[in-house]
Amino acid sequence: MSNYLELIALVWFLICWLGYSEYSRRKANDRPCLSNTLDLYREDWMRVMLRRDNRISDASVVGNLERNGAFFASSCLLILAGIITALGYTQEVMEVFSTMPFGTLPSREIWEMRMVVLMVIFIYAFFKFTWSMRMYNFVSVLIGSAPLTTDTKASPAAREAFAKSAGRVCNLAGDAFNLGLRSYYYALAVVSWFIHPLVFMGASTLIVIVLYRREFRSTALRALRDGKVFEEPLPKSDTEKDSGKESDKETQH
Repeated sequence: MSNYLELIALVWFLICWLGYSEYSRRKANDRPCLSNTLDLYREDWMRVMLRRDNRISDASVVGNLERNGAFFASSCLLILAGIITALGYTQEVMEVFSTMPFGTLPSREIWEMRMVVLMVIFIYAFFKFTWSMRMYNFVSVLIGSAPLTTDTKASPAAREAFAKSAGRVCNLAGDAFNLGLRSYYYALAVVSWFIHPLVFMGASTLIVIVLYRREFRSTALRALRDGKVFEEPLPKSDTEKDSGKESDKETQH
């Protein structure tokens, strides 16, 4: 019975992780969230960058973003090294854990399964962070190749296309970093698995709630949305009134 509970807890964890990832991706298409709001700011950043010749500050910002990914990627390697070491001393670790006043001691197979799940999460996070770093390298190259303000050969349409392309690459880098950062949250839920499977299920649910509130209902999101003007299209009746006024003026003239 306990083994079935362990598997149920693992399945619930996967449902929380994969389900929320798909939900947030779909919901971002028609609802304000941190992801799509920052996408707009990054595109604006690239447009502003094209209007200045000195791009040192832009390169510095990209470098800082890249270093953030490098920090978390290197942390993943250290954590993976610790997990692999712990797998080699499973019996000793289980004996230490058995002396703690909380949790139940599972079988060796279940214990190793928990460690392997934790290891897979950090491997996934490592790939996401390193891919984010590489895409920020692409952004650095794009900034270096951006047309100058004095370049008369670059048309406004070409500049806008460049800004959108560079913004898109920057957005992809930010999305990869966000997915890697989420993995740390889910890893904390897996740590609670060492206490009890039911605690693991509760922690997985709590992580989804925290991620949802920060992504869709946070104070940071409201502040970011307040700093940008979103023009709403005029209703049809108002548009007809405006066009009628203009035609009346033309008739009078």
